[in-house]
Amino acid sequence: MEKETRIAQIGIIVEDMEVVEKFNKLLHEYGSYIIGRMGIPYPKKNISIISVVLNAEQDIISTLAGKLGMLKGVSVKTMYSKK
Repeated sequence: MEKETRIAQIGIIVEDMEVVEKFNKLLHEYGSYIIGRMGIPYPKKNISIISVVLNAEQDIISTLAGKLGMLKGVSVKTMYSKK
């Protein structure tokens, strides 16, 4: 029996550019669930705003969001589709 998946968007603000390598490694590990990713650098404030859209099981989405949020200087919020 196939587990139910959900569509989610993880909104991320990276304020510490030293974590970018770890950040990208995590996204690569979960790449098979990622539908799309958009990053907007904002040099004036030395931050990056990133949006990652996934189709995955609830626990996978939560795990990725949690791992990203534990990185130094990274803020994360997750939104889920109602469908």
